[in-house]
Order: sequence, then C-alpha cells, then structure tokens
Amino acid sequence: MTEFATLQEMLLIAHARMEPAVWDFVNGGTESEVTLRRNRHGLDRLAFRSRVLNDVARIDTSTTFLGHKLALPVMMAPVGSLALIDPAAAVSVAAACKACGSLLIYSTFADPPLEIVRSKVDHPLILGLYVRGDQAWLDAAIDAAVAAGCLAIAVVTEAPYYSRRERDLINRFRSRGSKSTTYAATQKVLREGASAEAVAAAEARMVTARLTWKTIERIRRRSSLPIILKGISTAADARLAVEHGASAIYISNHGGRQLDCAPGSIEVVPEIVDAVSGRTAVIMDGGIYRGTDVLKAIALGARAVCIGRLQCWALAAGGEAGLVRMMEILEEEIIIAMGLLGVTKLADLSRHHVVATDALDPPHIFNPFPVVKERLAALASRAGAERD
Repeated sequence: MTEFATLQEMLLIAHARMEPAVWDFVNGGTESEVTLRRNRHGLDRLAFRSRVLNDVARIDTSTTFLGHKLALPVMMAPVGSLALIDPAAAVSVAAACKACGSLLIYSTFADPPLEIVRSKVDHPLILGLYVRGDQAWLDAAIDAAVAAGCLAIAVVTEAPYYSRRERDLINRFRSRGSKSTTYAATQKVLREGASAEAVAAAEARMVTARLTWKTIERIRRRSSLPIILKGISTAADARLAVEHGASAIYISNHGGRQLDCAPGSIEVVPEIVDAVSGRTAVIMDGGIYRGTDVLKAIALGARAVCIGRLQCWALAAGGEAGLVRMMEILEEEIIIAMGLLGVTKLADLSRHHVVATDALDPPHIFNPFPVVKERLAALASRAGAERD
C-alpha cells in the first residue's frame, strides 16, 4: 500500500482503511465548515504566471527554518489525535521526517509521549504546545522540551475553546481535546457560582482560555528556545508577536477546525508577511495538499508550509513508509512545477508568479483530487442505491 504513484491513490487507500468516524474527524471542520472550504478556495483562486527560456536543468527545493535545513519547504503540523490512526503515530512521523529531511511539530496531545519519541528517533523536533494546565504544568512542559533537545516551542494560540465540530457531534465521536461539559454550562457556573468544587472544576476547564501575551513572556523567561506563535491571522497580532520576540509566525486557522467563517490561511499570508517586514520567518498551514499549493505559499512570502490532513492520509495509507512516499511525490510535484515556472530555487519565487483568478469548482476539500471526488461520489451513490 506504500507503492502508490499519486497522492490521489494514497487518499483512496486512506479512505478504505480509516473508520468512517475517524475519516470525518480528520476531514471535517467546525460548524458550517466555511473556514475549511475557504482554506482550499483561497488556493484554488491563485493561478501561476510562468517565465520561459530560463535554464531550469538544476532545481534546488531546499530551505532553512530556524537554522535547520529542510529538503523541502514542508513540515508536519501538530496533530494531537494521530494515535486514532496509529498508536505509535508520532514515532512514525518523526522517523519519516528524519528520512525526508523534514521536521515534526509534536503536539502535546500526541502519543507516544515526547521522551519516547525522542528516544526512538534521533532527529530534532519542535514542541507544539497546547497550554492546558496551570503554571506548574506549563513550566514542566517547557522543561521537557528543553530536555528533549527540541529546536523550538510552537505555542498554539488559536484554540482557547474547543469548537463545535458537528460531524463529530453527529457521530458521537470524542477526541482527546473535546469537552464532556458544555461551555455554556461552565460559564453559568462561573457567572452564577455554585459549590466550591464546581467552581474549581469550571476554572480548570477554562485554563486554555487564559493564554495571554504574559504567558509568552513566561515561556521566554523559562527557556532560551525560540518561540513560534501558531494561530496568527492578522497583521496586528503579527506585529505584537514580533514585539514579544517570536522567532517565527505560524499562520493557521487550525485547518478550519476552530473559528467558523474565518478567511482562508493563504489569503492572509501577504498581509502578515508585509507586517513583519522580514523581521521574523512566516510559515503557514491550511489546505496544503499539492506541490503547487506549497509553491503558492512560498511565492506569497512564506518560508515553509505545514501539513496536517495530508500527514494523516499518508499515515493511514501506509504508516511511516506512506509518509515517506507522500513526501517523495510532493518533491516530484514541486520540482516539476518549479521548472515549468522558470525558477531554480525557492528564493526566485515572488508575488509576480501568482495572480488572483476565478476558481473552477465550488469550494471543496478534495478539489485538488478530481479522481478521488469522482470515486467517492460513485461509492456514495452505490451505497445509497443499496439502502434504497
């Protein structure tokens, strides 16, 4: 199952192997899923402008991030529920990153624990920090990142609340980050009071919502590791991030899984790149499924991209080997696209290489995969006919 020749085959294999509720969990967004679709639509609306008669016989796809060389401008986004696909998922992803010259941003929700991943795979990683405990918990998490030799700490800022992911609610599916008590009930306790025990429990449930710029300052005081701020989506916050010493800004709307009705990630890249004016690196995620998607982000000023769903699909299709194969295909797609664009290195790409245009299809997560759309539609039609 790791001998797929295209990303479309990989996705079809992943669909066949994943439980339906897990498939929905990975591919769904929050509420109306507008942000999810905008992530893809923003990329679909960008067309390339190629230059010709350039010598493109030798192509360099590499870049650097925080001083670490990447073979491709592609890293693995923090995915806390990878263990739903593979109990040893984080080890598999870290090993694939080592083989491919990439980096894993390891989620504090992930399994196995950080120290086990580092003991099994001798390759640096970045801690994707979800602040979900008190100051003692935070200090311990920072110290663990230092002890594990992490390159940096990526603080997840876009998830102070766990959103209403309605596919999961309909499926009665619970992930590790989901809450058993509604926020409305929690806010009522905080607003009206109750027993001391109930108030304490409500306060504990809201610890993630207390993340502020002072938290970032505490992290900086505790460790000299570079800090990446994940979840930045406005120029105003980008400028504040620079002021607070962020070594990188990570544009992300959590794959359309947090705030509904937000803009697509690619749409805010130019605004944020302009706001930081080269003072810090900018990376992004959100709807990146193809080599051409990667190059669109680079052309708009991102240093690199991160992949979440693509990571999950590859893991489901073939574990560590599936992830390596996915990166090999991305590399091939990137090399070909760079050659056809008339550039030999990523630094040659600029906004002159992209232009806004009309998308050909309505927004859909599988727009980059026409064969997948056709076959999944056929499967759904056949299943419906059998039910009838």
